[in-house]
Amino acid sequence: MAFEPPAELNITDYFLDARVRGGKGEKCALVAGPRRFTYREVQALANRFAHVLRGLGLDAEQRALVALPDVPECVGALFGIIKAGAVAVMVNPGLGPEEIGYFYEYTRARVLVVHAAVLPAFAAAARSGRWLRRILVVGGDPGDYVSFEAEAARVPESFDSVPTHRDDACLWLFSGGTTGRPKAVVQSHLSYVNTTELYAKATIGYRESDVTMSVPKLFFGYATGSNLFFPFSVGATAVLFPEHPTPEVVFDQIRSHRPTILVNVPAMVSQMCAHPEAPRQDLSCLRLMTSAGEALPPDLYRRCKETFGVEVLDGLGTAEMWHIFITNRPGDVKPGTLGRVVEGFEVRVCDDFGAELPPGDVGALWVRGRSRAIGYWQQMEQTAASFRGEWYVTGDLVSRDADGYVTYAGRADDMLKVNGRWVAPAEVEGCLLCHPEVRDCAVVGVADREGLVKPHAFVVLKDQGPARGGTPLADELKAFVRERLAPYKYPRQVVFVADLPRTHLGKVDRGKLRRA
Repeated sequence: MAFEPPAELNITDYFLDARVRGGKGEKCALVAGPRRFTYREVQALANRFAHVLRGLGLDAEQRALVALPDVPECVGALFGIIKAGAVAVMVNPGLGPEEIGYFYEYTRARVLVVHAAVLPAFAAAARSGRWLRRILVVGGDPGDYVSFEAEAARVPESFDSVPTHRDDACLWLFSGGTTGRPKAVVQSHLSYVNTTELYAKATIGYRESDVTMSVPKLFFGYATGSNLFFPFSVGATAVLFPEHPTPEVVFDQIRSHRPTILVNVPAMVSQMCAHPEAPRQDLSCLRLMTSAGEALPPDLYRRCKETFGVEVLDGLGTAEMWHIFITNRPGDVKPGTLGRVVEGFEVRVCDDFGAELPPGDVGALWVRGRSRAIGYWQQMEQTAASFRGEWYVTGDLVSRDADGYVTYAGRADDMLKVNGRWVAPAEVEGCLLCHPEVRDCAVVGVADREGLVKPHAFVVLKDQGPARGGTPLADELKAFVRERLAPYKYPRQVVFVADLPRTHLGKVDRGKLRRA
Protein backbone atom coordinates (compact mmCIF):
# COMPACT_ATOMS: atom_id res chain seq x y z
CA MET A 1 0.00 0.00 0.00
CA ALA A 2 1.62 3.27 -1.13
CA PHE A 3 -0.28 5.38 1.40
CA GLU A 4 0.45 4.70 5.06
CA PRO A 5 -2.14 6.44 7.28
CA PRO A 6 -0.76 8.15 10.37
CA ALA A 7 -1.73 6.89 13.81
CA GLU A 8 -3.75 10.07 14.39
CA LEU A 9 -6.42 10.00 11.71
CA ASN A 10 -9.87 11.50 11.32
CA ILE A 11 -11.52 10.63 8.00
CA THR A 12 -13.18 14.04 7.77
CA ASP A 13 -9.72 15.50 7.37
CA TYR A 14 -8.77 12.87 4.79
CA PHE A 15 -11.92 13.18 2.67
CA LEU A 16 -12.90 16.82 3.13
CA ASP A 17 -10.52 19.19 4.91
CA ALA A 18 -7.52 18.07 2.84
CA ARG A 19 -9.35 19.10 -0.36
CA VAL A 20 -9.74 22.65 0.97
CA ARG A 21 -6.12 22.79 2.16
CA GLY A 22 -5.03 21.46 -1.23
CA GLY A 23 -6.60 24.34 -3.15
CA LYS A 24 -9.89 22.71 -4.19
CA GLY A 25 -12.08 24.73 -1.85
CA GLU A 26 -14.01 26.37 -4.70
CA LYS A 27 -14.46 23.15 -6.69
CA CYS A 28 -18.04 21.84 -6.84
CA ALA A 29 -18.37 18.95 -4.38
CA LEU A 30 -22.13 18.30 -4.28
CA VAL A 31 -25.01 18.81 -6.68
CA ALA A 32 -28.54 18.29 -5.33
CA GLY A 33 -31.19 19.54 -7.74
CA PRO A 34 -30.60 23.29 -8.08
CA ARG A 35 -28.32 23.37 -5.02
CA ARG A 36 -24.56 23.30 -5.52
CA PHE A 37 -21.98 23.15 -2.72
CA THR A 38 -18.25 23.74 -3.06
CA TYR A 39 -15.81 21.80 -0.89
CA ARG A 40 -15.39 24.90 1.26
CA GLU A 41 -19.17 25.15 1.73
CA VAL A 42 -19.46 21.45 2.64
CA GLN A 43 -16.65 21.96 5.15
CA ALA A 44 -18.47 24.94 6.70
CA LEU A 45 -21.71 22.90 6.88
CA ALA A 46 -19.92 20.03 8.60
CA ASN A 47 -18.24 22.40 11.04
CA ARG A 48 -21.58 23.93 11.99
CA PHE A 49 -23.03 20.46 12.56
CA ALA A 50 -20.07 19.63 14.79
CA HIS A 51 -20.62 22.78 16.87
CA VAL A 52 -24.37 22.22 17.19
CA LEU A 53 -24.01 18.56 18.12
CA ARG A 54 -21.38 19.29 20.75
CA GLY A 55 -23.71 21.95 22.12
CA LEU A 56 -26.42 19.31 22.43
CA GLY A 57 -24.12 17.22 24.59
CA LEU A 58 -22.75 14.75 22.07
CA ASP A 59 -19.36 13.63 23.38
CA ALA A 60 -16.49 11.81 21.71
CA GLU A 61 -17.12 8.10 21.10
CA GLN A 62 -20.87 8.40 21.64
CA ARG A 63 -23.24 7.39 18.84
CA ALA A 64 -25.39 9.77 16.82
CA LEU A 65 -28.17 8.40 14.65
CA VAL A 66 -28.68 10.02 11.22
CA ALA A 67 -32.06 9.61 9.48
CA LEU A 68 -31.79 11.96 6.51
CA PRO A 69 -32.54 11.62 2.80
CA ASP A 70 -29.82 12.19 0.23
CA VAL A 71 -29.47 15.95 0.67
CA PRO A 72 -26.36 18.05 1.41
CA GLU A 73 -27.28 18.19 5.11
CA CYS A 74 -26.85 14.42 5.28
CA VAL A 75 -23.23 14.85 4.20
CA GLY A 76 -22.74 17.74 6.63
CA ALA A 77 -24.20 15.75 9.53
CA LEU A 78 -22.05 12.69 8.77
CA PHE A 79 -18.81 14.65 8.61
CA GLY A 80 -19.83 16.87 11.55
CA ILE A 81 -20.42 13.88 13.82
CA ILE A 82 -17.05 12.39 12.93
CA LYS A 83 -15.29 15.77 13.29
CA ALA A 84 -16.66 15.91 16.82
CA GLY A 85 -15.01 12.58 17.59
CA ALA A 86 -18.34 10.78 17.82
CA VAL A 87 -19.58 7.75 15.88
CA ALA A 88 -22.11 8.11 13.05
CA VAL A 89 -24.88 5.56 12.56
CA MET A 90 -26.87 6.15 9.36
CA VAL A 91 -30.28 4.52 8.94
CA ASN A 92 -32.99 4.55 6.33
CA PRO A 93 -35.23 7.58 6.99
CA GLY A 94 -38.19 5.54 5.74
CA LEU A 95 -38.09 3.06 8.64
CA GLY A 96 -41.28 1.97 10.39
CA PRO A 97 -41.97 2.45 14.14
CA GLU A 98 -40.81 -1.02 15.23
CA GLU A 99 -37.55 -0.73 13.29
CA ILE A 100 -36.90 2.77 14.65
CA GLY A 101 -37.36 1.54 18.20
CA TYR A 102 -34.95 -1.32 17.56
CA PHE A 103 -32.22 1.02 16.30
CA TYR A 104 -32.68 3.41 19.25
CA GLU A 105 -32.28 0.60 21.76
CA TYR A 106 -29.56 -1.32 19.97
CA THR A 107 -27.26 1.60 19.09
CA ARG A 108 -27.76 3.57 22.34
CA ALA A 109 -27.53 6.73 20.26
CA ARG A 110 -27.53 9.90 22.36
CA VAL A 111 -28.57 12.28 19.57
CA LEU A 112 -30.80 11.86 16.54
CA VAL A 113 -30.41 13.98 13.41
CA VAL A 114 -33.66 13.66 11.48
CA HIS A 115 -35.44 15.31 8.57
CA ALA A 116 -38.64 17.19 9.39
CA ALA A 117 -40.56 15.10 6.83
CA VAL A 118 -40.11 11.92 8.89
CA LEU A 119 -39.93 13.53 12.35
CA PRO A 120 -43.36 12.29 13.58
CA ALA A 121 -42.42 8.60 13.28
CA PHE A 122 -38.97 9.04 14.84
CA ALA A 123 -40.26 11.31 17.61
CA ALA A 124 -43.06 8.91 18.52
CA ALA A 125 -40.64 6.00 18.83
CA ALA A 126 -38.25 8.11 20.90
CA ARG A 127 -40.75 8.52 23.74
CA SER A 128 -40.05 5.01 25.00
CA GLY A 129 -36.30 5.13 24.32
CA ARG A 130 -33.89 4.81 27.24
CA TRP A 131 -30.79 6.30 25.68
CA LEU A 132 -31.76 9.09 23.28
CA ARG A 133 -31.38 12.55 24.83
CA ARG A 134 -31.76 15.14 22.04
CA ILE A 135 -33.35 15.39 18.58
CA LEU A 136 -31.94 17.74 15.95
CA VAL A 137 -34.33 18.49 13.08
CA VAL A 138 -33.26 19.42 9.55
CA GLY A 139 -35.32 20.98 6.79
CA GLY A 140 -38.53 22.19 8.40
CA ASP A 141 -40.59 22.84 11.52
CA PRO A 142 -38.84 21.18 14.50
CA GLY A 143 -41.93 21.23 16.70
CA ASP A 144 -40.77 20.70 20.30
CA TYR A 145 -37.25 19.81 19.22
CA VAL A 146 -34.13 21.67 18.08
CA SER A 147 -33.86 23.24 14.63
CA PHE A 148 -30.49 22.76 12.96
CA GLU A 149 -30.95 25.81 10.75
CA ALA A 150 -31.69 28.05 13.74
CA GLU A 151 -28.74 26.76 15.76
CA ALA A 152 -26.35 26.78 12.80
CA ALA A 153 -26.87 30.53 12.37
CA ARG A 154 -25.42 31.05 15.85
CA VAL A 155 -22.19 29.04 15.58
CA PRO A 156 -18.89 29.58 13.74
CA GLU A 157 -18.13 27.90 10.43
CA SER A 158 -14.73 26.72 11.65
CA PHE A 159 -14.11 23.69 13.88
CA ASP A 160 -10.95 21.82 14.78
CA SER A 161 -11.52 18.10 14.41
CA VAL A 162 -11.22 16.06 17.59
CA PRO A 163 -7.97 14.04 17.38
CA THR A 164 -8.91 10.41 16.76
CA HIS A 165 -6.81 7.29 16.30
CA ARG A 166 -6.97 5.37 13.05
CA ASP A 167 -8.28 2.35 14.99
CA ASP A 168 -11.07 4.29 16.73
CA ALA A 169 -14.67 3.48 15.86
CA CYS A 170 -15.86 5.94 13.25
CA LEU A 171 -18.98 4.89 11.37
CA TRP A 172 -21.23 1.91 12.05
CA LEU A 173 -22.58 -0.07 9.13
CA PHE A 174 -25.24 -2.76 9.18
CA SER A 175 -24.78 -6.22 7.82
CA GLY A 176 -26.68 -6.91 4.63
CA GLY A 177 -28.20 -10.17 5.76
CA THR A 178 -31.55 -11.14 4.27
CA THR A 179 -33.09 -12.54 7.47
CA GLY A 180 -33.22 -11.48 11.12
CA ARG A 181 -32.40 -8.19 12.81
CA PRO A 182 -29.60 -6.05 11.34
CA LYS A 183 -26.38 -6.27 13.32
CA ALA A 184 -24.00 -3.34 13.59
CA VAL A 185 -20.53 -3.65 12.12
CA VAL A 186 -18.13 -1.37 14.00
CA GLN A 187 -15.69 0.13 11.51
CA SER A 188 -12.59 2.27 12.09
CA HIS A 189 -11.17 5.36 10.40
CA LEU A 190 -8.44 3.19 8.86
CA SER A 191 -10.89 0.96 6.98
CA TYR A 192 -12.35 3.84 4.99
CA VAL A 193 -8.97 5.21 3.98
CA ASN A 194 -7.56 1.79 3.12
CA THR A 195 -10.33 0.79 0.71
CA THR A 196 -10.39 4.24 -0.86
CA GLU A 197 -6.70 3.98 -1.70
CA LEU A 198 -6.82 0.37 -2.91
CA TYR A 199 -10.20 0.09 -4.64
CA ALA A 200 -11.39 3.59 -5.60
CA LYS A 201 -8.08 5.11 -6.63
CA ALA A 202 -5.82 2.22 -7.65
CA THR A 203 -8.38 -0.21 -9.13
CA ILE A 204 -11.39 1.74 -10.44
CA GLY A 205 -9.50 4.95 -11.08
CA TYR A 206 -11.72 7.69 -9.64
CA ARG A 207 -10.47 11.07 -10.85
CA GLU A 208 -11.13 14.74 -10.22
CA SER A 209 -13.10 15.16 -13.44
CA ASP A 210 -15.64 12.50 -12.44
CA VAL A 211 -19.27 13.21 -11.59
CA THR A 212 -20.77 10.34 -9.59
CA MET A 213 -24.39 9.39 -8.99
CA SER A 214 -25.86 6.53 -6.97
CA VAL A 215 -29.04 4.49 -7.12
CA PRO A 216 -28.58 3.22 -3.51
CA LYS A 217 -28.89 5.92 -0.86
CA LEU A 218 -26.09 7.21 1.35
CA PHE A 219 -27.13 5.18 4.41
CA PHE A 220 -26.03 2.07 2.47
CA GLY A 221 -22.24 1.63 2.91
CA TYR A 222 -21.81 0.84 -0.81
CA ALA A 223 -23.18 4.31 -1.65
CA THR A 224 -21.42 6.06 1.25
CA GLY A 225 -18.18 5.02 -0.38
CA SER A 226 -18.93 5.13 -4.08
CA ASN A 227 -20.96 8.37 -4.10
CA LEU A 228 -19.36 10.34 -1.26
CA PHE A 229 -16.03 9.20 0.14
CA PHE A 230 -14.49 8.07 -3.16
CA PRO A 231 -15.32 11.18 -5.22
CA PHE A 232 -14.37 13.44 -2.30
CA SER A 233 -10.99 11.70 -1.99
CA VAL A 234 -9.97 12.97 -5.45
CA GLY A 235 -11.87 16.26 -5.54
CA ALA A 236 -14.65 15.03 -7.84
CA THR A 237 -18.37 15.92 -7.76
CA ALA A 238 -21.20 13.82 -6.29
CA VAL A 239 -24.84 14.09 -7.36
CA LEU A 240 -27.51 13.56 -4.70
CA PHE A 241 -31.26 13.11 -5.13
CA PRO A 242 -33.73 12.26 -2.34
CA GLU A 243 -36.43 10.70 -4.53
CA HIS A 244 -37.07 6.97 -4.53
CA PRO A 245 -35.05 5.60 -7.46
CA THR A 246 -37.14 4.42 -10.39
CA PRO A 247 -35.92 4.07 -13.98
CA GLU A 248 -37.69 7.33 -14.83
CA VAL A 249 -36.01 9.18 -11.96
CA VAL A 250 -32.59 7.73 -12.77
CA PHE A 251 -32.88 8.57 -16.47
CA ASP A 252 -34.00 12.11 -15.60
CA GLN A 253 -31.08 12.63 -13.20
CA ILE A 254 -28.64 11.37 -15.83
CA ARG A 255 -30.09 13.81 -18.38
CA SER A 256 -29.81 16.69 -15.90
CA HIS A 257 -26.36 16.07 -14.43
CA ARG A 258 -24.50 13.87 -16.94
CA PRO A 259 -22.57 11.71 -14.45
CA THR A 260 -19.49 9.76 -15.51
CA ILE A 261 -19.90 7.00 -12.90
CA LEU A 262 -23.26 5.44 -12.04
CA VAL A 263 -23.37 3.41 -8.82
CA ASN A 264 -26.01 0.76 -9.37
CA VAL A 265 -27.53 -2.55 -8.22
CA PRO A 266 -28.73 -5.50 -10.33
CA ALA A 267 -32.44 -4.87 -9.68
CA MET A 268 -32.23 -1.34 -11.11
CA VAL A 269 -29.99 -2.44 -13.99
CA SER A 270 -32.76 -4.89 -14.92
CA GLN A 271 -35.51 -2.26 -14.61
CA MET A 272 -33.56 0.24 -16.69
CA CYS A 273 -32.94 -2.31 -19.45
CA ALA A 274 -36.61 -3.39 -19.46
CA HIS A 275 -37.99 0.16 -19.60
CA PRO A 276 -39.85 0.87 -22.86
CA GLU A 277 -37.86 4.10 -23.32
CA ALA A 278 -34.49 2.42 -22.69
CA PRO A 279 -33.33 2.39 -26.34
CA ARG A 280 -33.87 6.16 -26.54
CA GLN A 281 -31.85 7.06 -23.43
CA ASP A 282 -28.50 8.80 -23.89
CA LEU A 283 -26.06 7.36 -21.35
CA SER A 284 -22.98 8.30 -23.33
CA CYS A 285 -21.79 10.47 -20.43
CA LEU A 286 -21.07 7.33 -18.37
CA ARG A 287 -17.56 5.94 -18.56
CA LEU A 288 -18.52 3.07 -16.28
CA MET A 289 -21.26 1.65 -14.07
CA THR A 290 -20.65 -0.34 -10.89
CA SER A 291 -22.92 -3.04 -9.50
CA ALA A 292 -22.94 -4.69 -6.09
CA GLY A 293 -25.29 -5.96 -3.39
CA GLU A 294 -26.23 -9.05 -5.38
CA ALA A 295 -24.48 -10.92 -8.20
CA LEU A 296 -25.09 -9.54 -11.69
CA PRO A 297 -26.28 -12.31 -14.08
CA PRO A 298 -24.22 -12.49 -17.29
CA ASP A 299 -27.31 -12.04 -19.47
CA LEU A 300 -28.15 -8.82 -17.63
CA TYR A 301 -24.60 -7.56 -18.15
CA ARG A 302 -24.91 -8.17 -21.88
CA ARG A 303 -28.34 -6.53 -22.09
CA CYS A 304 -27.02 -3.42 -20.36
CA LYS A 305 -23.96 -3.26 -22.60
CA GLU A 306 -26.08 -3.70 -25.73
CA THR A 307 -28.82 -1.26 -24.64
CA PHE A 308 -26.72 1.56 -23.20
CA GLY A 309 -23.18 0.88 -24.40
CA VAL A 310 -21.92 1.02 -20.79
CA GLU A 311 -19.51 -1.39 -19.12
CA VAL A 312 -20.82 -2.71 -15.79
CA LEU A 313 -18.23 -3.58 -13.15
CA ASP A 314 -19.75 -6.19 -10.86
CA GLY A 315 -18.02 -6.71 -7.53
CA LEU A 316 -18.35 -8.10 -4.03
CA GLY A 317 -17.95 -6.28 -0.75
CA THR A 318 -19.24 -6.63 2.78
CA ALA A 319 -19.93 -4.26 5.64
CA GLU A 320 -17.37 -6.26 7.63
CA MET A 321 -14.64 -5.28 5.13
CA TRP A 322 -16.47 -1.98 4.56
CA HIS A 323 -16.61 -2.04 0.76
CA ILE A 324 -15.66 -3.93 -2.39
CA PHE A 325 -12.57 -6.17 -2.34
CA ILE A 326 -13.30 -8.34 -5.41
CA THR A 327 -14.21 -6.60 -8.66
CA ASN A 328 -14.19 -6.55 -12.41
CA ARG A 329 -12.04 -3.74 -13.74
CA PRO A 330 -12.41 -1.15 -16.50
CA GLY A 331 -11.50 -2.96 -19.72
CA ASP A 332 -11.26 -6.29 -17.88
CA VAL A 333 -14.77 -7.68 -17.36
CA LYS A 334 -15.57 -11.38 -17.32
CA PRO A 335 -19.41 -11.54 -17.41
CA GLY A 336 -20.93 -13.82 -14.79
CA THR A 337 -18.00 -13.36 -12.41
CA LEU A 338 -17.25 -10.90 -9.63
CA GLY A 339 -13.83 -10.23 -11.15
CA ARG A 340 -10.53 -10.58 -9.33
CA VAL A 341 -9.35 -9.64 -5.85
CA VAL A 342 -8.37 -6.01 -5.31
CA GLU A 343 -4.63 -5.70 -4.81
CA GLY A 344 -3.93 -5.21 -1.10
CA PHE A 345 -6.55 -7.77 -0.06
CA GLU A 346 -6.18 -11.53 0.05
CA VAL A 347 -8.96 -14.09 -0.41
CA ARG A 348 -9.22 -17.84 0.02
CA VAL A 349 -11.88 -20.35 -1.00
CA CYS A 350 -12.08 -22.85 1.85
CA ASP A 351 -13.86 -26.02 2.90
CA ASP A 352 -15.77 -26.41 6.18
CA PHE A 353 -12.49 -26.92 8.06
CA GLY A 354 -10.74 -23.83 6.68
CA ALA A 355 -8.55 -25.72 4.21
CA GLU A 356 -8.06 -23.95 0.88
CA LEU A 357 -9.76 -25.59 -2.10
CA PRO A 358 -8.35 -25.98 -5.62
CA PRO A 359 -9.47 -23.76 -8.53
CA GLY A 360 -13.02 -24.46 -9.69
CA ASP A 361 -14.30 -25.89 -6.40
CA VAL A 362 -17.10 -24.07 -4.55
CA GLY A 363 -16.32 -23.15 -0.96
CA ALA A 364 -16.57 -20.49 1.73
CA LEU A 365 -15.01 -17.11 0.99
CA TRP A 366 -12.36 -15.91 3.46
CA VAL A 367 -10.81 -12.45 3.12
CA ARG A 368 -8.21 -10.38 4.94
CA GLY A 369 -6.96 -6.83 4.61
CA ARG A 370 -6.67 -3.58 6.54
CA SER A 371 -10.35 -2.72 6.06
CA ARG A 372 -11.49 -5.48 8.41
CA ALA A 373 -14.02 -4.33 11.02
CA ILE A 374 -13.47 -4.31 14.76
CA GLY A 375 -16.42 -6.68 15.16
CA TYR A 376 -20.18 -6.82 15.68
CA TRP A 377 -21.76 -4.65 18.37
CA GLN A 378 -23.04 -6.77 21.26
CA GLN A 379 -22.58 -9.97 19.25
CA MET A 380 -19.49 -11.66 20.67
CA GLU A 381 -20.42 -15.18 19.56
CA GLN A 382 -21.03 -14.06 15.99
CA THR A 383 -17.84 -11.97 16.07
CA ALA A 384 -15.81 -14.98 17.20
CA ALA A 385 -17.37 -17.18 14.52
CA SER A 386 -16.84 -14.72 11.67
CA PHE A 387 -13.61 -12.89 12.57
CA ARG A 388 -10.79 -15.41 12.81
CA GLY A 389 -7.48 -13.72 13.44
CA GLU A 390 -6.73 -11.51 10.45
CA TRP A 391 -9.42 -13.24 8.38
CA TYR A 392 -13.11 -12.55 7.97
CA VAL A 393 -15.29 -15.50 6.95
CA THR A 394 -17.98 -13.90 4.82
CA GLY A 395 -20.69 -16.59 4.62
CA ASP A 396 -20.60 -16.32 0.81
CA LEU A 397 -19.99 -19.38 -1.35
CA VAL A 398 -17.76 -18.81 -4.37
CA SER A 399 -15.39 -20.53 -6.75
CA ARG A 400 -12.20 -19.14 -8.26
CA ASP A 401 -10.81 -20.18 -11.62
CA ALA A 402 -7.16 -20.63 -12.56
CA ASP A 403 -6.97 -17.00 -13.73
CA GLY A 404 -8.25 -15.65 -10.40
CA TYR A 405 -11.80 -14.71 -11.46
CA VAL A 406 -14.31 -15.34 -8.68
CA THR A 407 -17.84 -16.61 -9.36
CA TYR A 408 -20.61 -16.20 -6.81
CA ALA A 409 -22.56 -19.33 -5.81
CA GLY A 410 -24.86 -17.91 -3.12
CA ARG A 411 -24.99 -17.45 0.62
CA ALA A 412 -24.20 -20.50 2.73
CA ASP A 413 -27.39 -19.94 4.72
CA ASP A 414 -29.46 -19.57 1.51
CA MET A 415 -28.33 -22.85 -0.07
CA LEU A 416 -31.06 -25.44 -0.50
CA LYS A 417 -30.71 -29.20 -0.26
CA VAL A 418 -33.21 -30.73 -2.69
CA ASN A 419 -33.44 -34.51 -3.10
CA GLY A 420 -30.13 -34.80 -1.27
CA ARG A 421 -28.31 -32.40 -3.61
CA TRP A 422 -27.37 -28.74 -3.18
CA VAL A 423 -29.14 -26.00 -5.13
CA ALA A 424 -27.80 -22.43 -5.30
CA PRO A 425 -30.77 -20.00 -5.54
CA ALA A 426 -28.58 -17.54 -7.45
CA GLU A 427 -28.11 -20.08 -10.26
CA VAL A 428 -31.86 -20.65 -10.65
CA GLU A 429 -32.53 -16.90 -10.46
CA GLY A 430 -29.95 -16.24 -13.17
CA CYS A 431 -31.66 -18.79 -15.38
CA LEU A 432 -35.13 -17.31 -14.86
CA LEU A 433 -33.85 -13.82 -15.63
CA CYS A 434 -32.90 -15.05 -19.10
CA HIS A 435 -36.60 -15.58 -19.88
CA PRO A 436 -37.95 -12.62 -21.89
CA GLU A 437 -41.02 -12.25 -19.62
CA VAL A 438 -39.09 -11.98 -16.32
CA ARG A 439 -38.06 -8.62 -14.87
CA ASP A 440 -36.98 -9.76 -11.40
CA CYS A 441 -37.13 -12.92 -9.30
CA ALA A 442 -36.04 -14.63 -6.09
CA VAL A 443 -35.80 -18.34 -5.26
CA VAL A 444 -36.19 -19.60 -1.69
CA GLY A 445 -36.65 -22.97 -0.04
CA VAL A 446 -40.12 -23.82 1.26
CA ALA A 447 -40.97 -27.01 3.14
CA ASP A 448 -43.72 -29.16 1.64
CA ARG A 449 -46.28 -31.19 3.60
CA GLU A 450 -43.68 -33.85 4.38
CA GLY A 451 -41.23 -31.24 5.63
CA LEU A 452 -38.93 -31.57 2.60
CA VAL A 453 -37.45 -28.35 1.23
CA LYS A 454 -38.33 -27.47 -2.36
CA PRO A 455 -37.35 -24.39 -4.39
CA HIS A 456 -40.12 -21.85 -4.93
CA ALA A 457 -39.68 -18.92 -7.33
CA PHE A 458 -41.23 -15.50 -6.75
CA VAL A 459 -41.33 -13.75 -10.11
CA VAL A 460 -41.93 -10.14 -11.16
CA LEU A 461 -43.01 -9.92 -14.78
CA LYS A 462 -42.17 -7.16 -17.22
CA ASP A 463 -45.81 -7.07 -18.31
CA GLN A 464 -48.01 -7.21 -15.21
CA GLY A 465 -51.31 -6.91 -17.07
CA PRO A 466 -54.31 -8.98 -15.97
CA ALA A 467 -53.73 -11.52 -18.74
CA ARG A 468 -50.26 -12.43 -17.50
CA GLY A 469 -49.07 -14.53 -14.60
CA GLY A 470 -51.34 -17.58 -14.85
CA THR A 471 -50.68 -21.29 -14.72
CA PRO A 472 -49.53 -21.63 -18.37
CA LEU A 473 -46.72 -19.11 -17.87
CA ALA A 474 -45.76 -20.70 -14.53
CA ASP A 475 -45.47 -24.07 -16.26
CA GLU A 476 -43.48 -22.45 -19.05
CA LEU A 477 -40.98 -20.99 -16.56
CA LYS A 478 -40.59 -24.34 -14.79
CA ALA A 479 -39.87 -26.02 -18.13
CA PHE A 480 -37.48 -23.18 -19.06
CA VAL A 481 -35.34 -23.96 -16.00
CA ARG A 482 -35.55 -27.76 -16.44
CA GLU A 483 -34.25 -27.44 -20.01
CA ARG A 484 -31.22 -25.36 -18.97
CA LEU A 485 -30.25 -26.67 -15.52
CA ALA A 486 -30.20 -30.05 -13.83
CA PRO A 487 -33.87 -31.10 -13.58
CA TYR A 488 -33.93 -31.27 -9.76
CA LYS A 489 -33.16 -27.52 -9.58
CA TYR A 490 -36.38 -26.30 -11.20
CA PRO A 491 -38.84 -24.34 -8.96
CA ARG A 492 -41.73 -26.54 -7.83
CA GLN A 493 -43.93 -23.47 -7.56
CA VAL A 494 -43.84 -20.14 -9.37
CA VAL A 495 -45.56 -17.27 -7.57
CA PHE A 496 -46.16 -14.05 -9.50
CA VAL A 497 -45.78 -10.88 -7.42
CA ALA A 498 -45.93 -7.17 -8.18
CA ASP A 499 -42.57 -6.60 -6.48
CA LEU A 500 -40.10 -8.36 -4.19
CA PRO A 501 -39.87 -7.41 -0.49
CA ARG A 502 -36.62 -5.71 0.42
CA THR A 503 -34.56 -5.32 3.59
CA HIS A 504 -33.49 -1.94 5.02
CA LEU A 505 -30.48 -2.13 2.65
CA GLY A 506 -32.55 -2.90 -0.42
CA LYS A 507 -31.69 -6.60 -0.69
CA VAL A 508 -34.36 -9.22 -1.26
CA ASP A 509 -35.95 -10.17 2.08
CA ARG A 510 -35.85 -13.94 1.69
CA GLY A 511 -37.14 -14.52 5.18
CA LYS A 512 -40.36 -12.69 4.33
CA LEU A 513 -40.73 -14.70 1.13
CA ARG A 514 -40.37 -17.97 3.04
CA ARG A 515 -43.18 -16.87 5.34
CA ALA A 516 -45.42 -15.75 2.45
